[in-house]
Amino acid sequence: MALSRRTGRSRFTLILLVLTSITVITLDFRGAGGGVFEDVRERALDLFAPVTDAADSVFDPVGEAWNGVFKYGDLEEENARLKEQLAELQGDRASIEETEQALEELLDQSSLSYARDVPQVSATVISSPLSNFELSFEIDKGRDAGIKEGMTVVAGRGLVGRVVRVSDGRSVVELLTDRDFAVGVRLATSGEVGIAAGGGRDQPMRLSGIDPGVDIRRRELVTTSGLPQSAFPPRIPVGRIEEAVSERGELEQEVLLAPLVDVDQLRFVKVLLWEAPS
Repeated sequence: MALSRRTGRSRFTLILLVLTSITVITLDFRGAGGGVFEDVRERALDLFAPVTDAADSVFDPVGEAWNGVFKYGDLEEENARLKEQLAELQGDRASIEETEQALEELLDQSSLSYARDVPQVSATVISSPLSNFELSFEIDKGRDAGIKEGMTVVAGRGLVGRVVRVSDGRSVVELLTDRDFAVGVRLATSGEVGIAAGGGRDQPMRLSGIDPGVDIRRRELVTTSGLPQSAFPPRIPVGRIEEAVSERGELEQEVLLAPLVDVDQLRFVKVLLWEAPS
């Protein structure tokens, strides 16, 4: 019962304060009351200050949330615009990097340090290797440019492969990484000759025919042999020695060769218009 009386008295007090406040505001609005009501109004403001402060603290977040609802669309639109600008900048950067890389490749091939006396045709790679079993690509030059089957294909750093099929305006190039590819080579330091065969995609070539007693250095340069029966012009860089193992009792060393040219990343090549002596 005491709790009920206290609650009733609090409600009555609150209603009385509200009515008093309304009366003061009404009189103030009508310009009545003079100094007496001015004092009452000031006392009412002080009396209701804690109430209004509490109300403000409750409704301010609501107001902010309300404003946020209407501003969210603008923020979302601005965010989308910034993302679009960022994508454009990233695209421009990628395009510049690609152009710089293409220019570097072209400059690298502009004056080969080997086969300078051999006529050459520049070509663009227009298709990538189609599978791990047949490593080849197509170029945009063919019979009309003087290209024939068996001709050597190179890039700035060295050997790429050989032409295996030709049409009037296209050629197919078998890459030196293909398992069916083989080339006669010579070790730069010792002068020993052997045969380098493709090992497959992302695999080293295997060099056979090297005597166990030959001193082979890691990173030693290997070039085309230039022997009379070779199908490739002489002194074209092929790769560098990656590993050489000589087992007791074996007739030859097991030698791995890392190609100098990354054939999977090529965009431009040169075809040497050179035919092996028959």
